Amino acid sequence: MSISTRVDEFLNHQNISFSIVGHPLSSSSISSAIAAKIPAKNIAKAVMLEDHEGRHLMAVLPADRKISLHKLQEHLAVSLHLVHEKELDVMFQDCQQGAIPALASAYHVNSIYDEALDDLSDVYLEAGDHQTLIHLKQDQFSKLMASTKHMKFSAQIIH
Repeated sequence: MSISTRVDEFLNHQNISFSIVGHPLSSSSISSAIAAKIPAKNIAKAVMLEDHEGRHLMAVLPADRKISLHKLQEHLAVSLHLVHEKELDVMFQDCQQGAIPALASAYHVNSIYDEALDDLSDVYLEAGDHQTLIHLKQDQFSKLMASTKHMKFSAQIIH
């Protein structure tokens, strides 16, 4: 169980209070929620996007929701696509593949977050591996996201 050094240093530098939640090995944000016995809506997952000029954008949304690229593209007036896995490995070298922390600022990447995260009293983020989550109270999450654009760009995943 560990937190990415870069994320840990970033959170401490920003004076963000957080705790660490360990859980059995998982392979996705939904399975992390199940393993940690946390509602999936409380886990903020990162989806890395890229525009036609190669600029990156991290979209942050609840794990129980899916991204609406159409809404994002319309709102931002830009064409977006998912970043290839190989590129993610380079961008997030201090993280295990598929365990990207939803903290774009720590990686000097622009971001936008879904306003569904504003309604939560507790928010959890991947910490950079598949066995650790970062737990933030809403005031600390709001402090981290204070200068980040937000809007509704996700829809509930139907099971």
